[in-house]
Amino acid sequence: MDSIVLYTEEIDDLGEAAEELFAQAETFPLKQNTLAVLFAEEDCDYPALYERLSSRWDFPVIGGTTLAMLLTAQGCCRTGISILLLTADDCAFAVGMTGELDKKNYHGEIKRLCASLREELPAPPKLVLTYGGMVASEENVPGDEVVSVIEETLGKDVPVYGGIASDGFNFNNYRVFCGDRATQSGQAVALVSGAVDPIFISTNSVANRADVSYKVTQAQSNQVLRLGSGTFVDALRRENMEVSKQNVVGDYFLSPFVLSVDLGDGDVAEITRTLSLLNLETETGVFLGGVPEGSILRIGILGRKDVQKSVDQAFGEILATLAKSGGSRRALLCHSCAARFLAMASNTKAEAETYQACLPKGVSLLGMYGNGEFCPMPGKKTGKNHNFFHNFTFTIMAI
Repeated sequence: MDSIVLYTEEIDDLGEAAEELFAQAETFPLKQNTLAVLFAEEDCDYPALYERLSSRWDFPVIGGTTLAMLLTAQGCCRTGISILLLTADDCAFAVGMTGELDKKNYHGEIKRLCASLREELPAPPKLVLTYGGMVASEENVPGDEVVSVIEETLGKDVPVYGGIASDGFNFNNYRVFCGDRATQSGQAVALVSGAVDPIFISTNSVANRADVSYKVTQAQSNQVLRLGSGTFVDALRRENMEVSKQNVVGDYFLSPFVLSVDLGDGDVAEITRTLSLLNLETETGVFLGGVPEGSILRIGILGRKDVQKSVDQAFGEILATLAKSGGSRRALLCHSCAARFLAMASNTKAEAETYQACLPKGVSLLGMYGNGEFCPMPGKKTGKNHNFFHNFTFTIMAI
């Protein structure tokens, strides 16, 4: 699979933006099947941009808004429009997006979409690339539920990779893109079949944890009702944490909750979660991802040094893998948590600087900072990969 990264700072004159992108791709040879992964700042009028892009390009587009982008040459960029073109003769793409999702309709909507896209492919899918919206209300669908329905429809052996759209920490201006549509809570999905064998790296950036821990004694998906013998809000009060308002995602953005998950086959994995909402009547907490009942919850501390260490580790692993693959994988797609960007404070270019000096010639890289990450991760005991929804994590897919 061949690839190229395109970028323009222009978002006001979309005609000019499209022309800049077309010019950068002019000498890049497109093969039989092509997919565009597009990230843009929140002020971009995506439907209008797509109208201009589709005047010359007849291939599908998938992606979303982002707080900032990671690019092969430019490094970290807060503004503009970026595109990764993936093209191949021996791969096929099937792309679509659900309508706006809530907890009542998400299962049927995602299942129907994945089943329909599977029928469009000439062979079984080997990769799912997906983008969605964040949990901004109790009716929004957590990332774990998205993964669960995809696995139910396509099987657990098909890797799921992607991210949650973000904005400039407004938490209400994010959008998900697919074709000519932009939604807030739709789920965009691209299935890939053929000669594709992706490799995944994920690193958690939460090395420090508070001494106190709580057992989750009552939970429903991403809603935690009780910790130990008290309510979720009771526990936060005891730790002198914010409990005075409903929307607390901004207050807890640098305070990850760390938990161990039983994978059901004797294996375990450690994941992190972002607290999004408090229900002050029921004293429950709503997270961006699921929190299993019976798990042990710890409060983490996100620090700049830990963020840098984890990205160094991730790129060290993926570059070593690329060196062994003999040039068969020439595109890197990265998804990093927006909280990591915030934790880096004035040194927001640090993650980009890690790869810019050592990225092999001919390898394209595009990344985004989102409000969650989809990426397979190995269990701690068996090393077997399992699909997960993450927070506070840096992920890479080499394809």
